[in-house]
Amino acid sequence: MPANIPTVAFVGGGPRTAGVLERLAANRPELFARPLAVNVIEPHVPGSGRIWRYDQHPGLLLNSAAADITMFTDASVTCEGPAADGPGLDGWAAGVLDGSITDVPPLPPELQRQLRALTGATFPTRQLQSVYLEWFFRRAVSALGPDVAVTVHRDTAVRIDSDGDDGTGAYRVRLAGGGTVDADVVVSALGHTDSLPDDASAGFAGFAARHGGFHAAPSYTTDVDYSALAPGQDVIVSGMGLAFVDLVVLLTEGRGGRFEETPDGALAYVASGAEPRLWAGSRRGVPYHSKISSALRDEPADAPQFFTAAAVQELLAQHGELDFRAHLWPLIAKDAGYGYYRELFTGYPERVVIGWDEFSDRFAALDWYSPERERLVLESVPDTEFHLDFEKLDQPLAGRDFAGRHDVQEAVAAYIEHDLRLRTSPDHSETLALFIALLKVYMDLGRLVPPERLNARSQREVHGWWHGFFSFVDSGPPPQRLRELLALHQAGLLQFLGPGLEVGADEASGQFVAVSVRGGVRISAKALIEARLPAPAVAGSANPLLRYLHGSGFGSEQTVLTADGLHATGRLLVSAASELVSPVGEPNRRLFAVGPNTSGWGAGAFARPGTNAAPFRENDALARRILSVLAEDEASAVPAVSGKAQPWNN
Repeated sequence: MPANIPTVAFVGGGPRTAGVLERLAANRPELFARPLAVNVIEPHVPGSGRIWRYDQHPGLLLNSAAADITMFTDASVTCEGPAADGPGLDGWAAGVLDGSITDVPPLPPELQRQLRALTGATFPTRQLQSVYLEWFFRRAVSALGPDVAVTVHRDTAVRIDSDGDDGTGAYRVRLAGGGTVDADVVVSALGHTDSLPDDASAGFAGFAARHGGFHAAPSYTTDVDYSALAPGQDVIVSGMGLAFVDLVVLLTEGRGGRFEETPDGALAYVASGAEPRLWAGSRRGVPYHSKISSALRDEPADAPQFFTAAAVQELLAQHGELDFRAHLWPLIAKDAGYGYYRELFTGYPERVVIGWDEFSDRFAALDWYSPERERLVLESVPDTEFHLDFEKLDQPLAGRDFAGRHDVQEAVAAYIEHDLRLRTSPDHSETLALFIALLKVYMDLGRLVPPERLNARSQREVHGWWHGFFSFVDSGPPPQRLRELLALHQAGLLQFLGPGLEVGADEASGQFVAVSVRGGVRISAKALIEARLPAPAVAGSANPLLRYLHGSGFGSEQTVLTADGLHATGRLLVSAASELVSPVGEPNRRLFAVGPNTSGWGAGAFARPGTNAAPFRENDALARRILSVLAEDEASAVPAVSGKAQPWNN
């Protein structure tokens, strides 16, 4: 290895960094086939990182089936670099079992059992996923070749210094342990990070401290210490999404309880006696929709028909600013509706009175929110149960009057049972068609719509309502989890607060107070858990590097000045090339940032195979940009690397 070679440093060593490393390996022969040094700064095991690390409760599951998980940039991905086919999680498990994949360390007996039981429809444990991700990281490192030295620093980056007055010279990354890493290019690839409590959460924390209560601010659920919660204690839970589902696992099975199948096919919960009693509510008052186990009866709809590049370009030509609700959502809704009704008409002809060809021709000419479209559906689909209503889907308990606490319990439990029937019955594959159609338009939104062309209201709408609605419908838990919620409800350990949840603190009683305005439920308790991930807030991030990038002049918070006013998103501003943008609007050509804490559209780290997934497109573009910068900067010297490091053998 030459004495002076270009160096790239990645801050964060989770699956996003692993994906970019794989793309660096694939693109090096074309763009920079010379020696290179790579430093990965990650306090946890590289590949899995914090969120997907092995050291979690063994009962925690992914909310994706094994067949829907891959780290490989397959031939479906539209990118400049070459495809790199490889096994998804289910194929990897099969390869480990049959011996065709040998570079996996010995697995404990429980993971061996999981491998043997795994099918494409299995929802794997996070522990099994961590082994796959760490294997992929090692594979990506190996693919870089013998002339690329990869060093992992099991530490945390706290700041970045530059030897250039304009911030564009070589960088020195300072680590919490006192070491430093010098680099010519730095990539911040941090995943979900914690934030310092906002004013409301800080107030709740202070209230709990004054009155001997318990409060957990928004955080990654498995990193919170719940040991202070006593058996039988009432606990208010604000939020019913994926963080809530994980919380339930930790406070039930995690405390020694178990579920048993009953003769009628339901589940019963056998308590250990150590569980608290949870009172859960949210804005909607219901948990996320279950993942779907049915199969399509017909082929899935092709690429989006209405929310297309041509349609977006036409809107951009007509309007200086786009409004999500007025301009984009009607096209998105129409595309999702097209996929839903296509499966309904072709898979269940007994439920409709005209053929698909006639319906689709008439449907294509109508606006989603037009009376004519509503009339077409009413005339063509006699049973209103099969009419797609996005507003009802988003707020399933809206407009319902509750007679009291008991009525709320029955309503939410009935909703969960109905959701399970729709999503696990072979007679309701239209729900899967809707899932697929929403997924396609969700991935296309960031690709087709320049964020800077959205007005401020729409910036909030996209990162708020739209992301939340998509997650509610498409990113829910495995069906098993909803069955478990019902069993816990029957056991009296989970009670529902209903929709429109509001939480306050009563100084006189020293208790938190949860009120469901629409449900008419009011509960007081000494414990409150805010069961959700914290919103991005770079100025108040708990991660020292994010705070430093924001406050040092290297980066800036994304703000959008539009006709509606100034809107700050809490995210680091990056260019279309993922370059960090300074407070004066200048992108830094050798300082990059990706992930949910940036103004990028927030693609995940892994995705479904064969879907031209956004994470893989973005990883390829970033890798090619890094290599191009290095090729343009051949005079760079090798930085000296110090601190605690672990070399990786290629």
